Amino acid sequence: MVKDDNNREIEVDSIADFKWDKAYLFEPYSPEEHIEKQLGVKYDDPSNISSRDDIYLIVFLHEGKVVQYAEINRQKGYFSTRGKEYLSPSEDVLMIERQ
Repeated sequence: MVKDDNNREIEVDSIADFKWDKAYLFEPYSPEEHIEKQLGVKYDDPSNISSRDDIYLIVFLHEGKVVQYAEINRQKGYFSTRGKEYLSPSEDVLMIERQ
């Protein structure tokens, strides 16, 4: 979906094959402390996003626990939640702004 230059948005719930109620998007170079503060839970970041500029990180929670994460390759684009603190299954659109 990200590779297709015509896509300007991703409906996250349509590709998540697990239960989730919140999803947080983190930009490149996000420190782990910032991620934990946003999530409200301890999180050991396997992506090492704090030292990477090639990915965005999306972390999914269900009932207050981390259930999944995904690394999204930037591929010359910027991702946003349109100012929302987090995504939910009913408001799940991740925007892609192409360079």
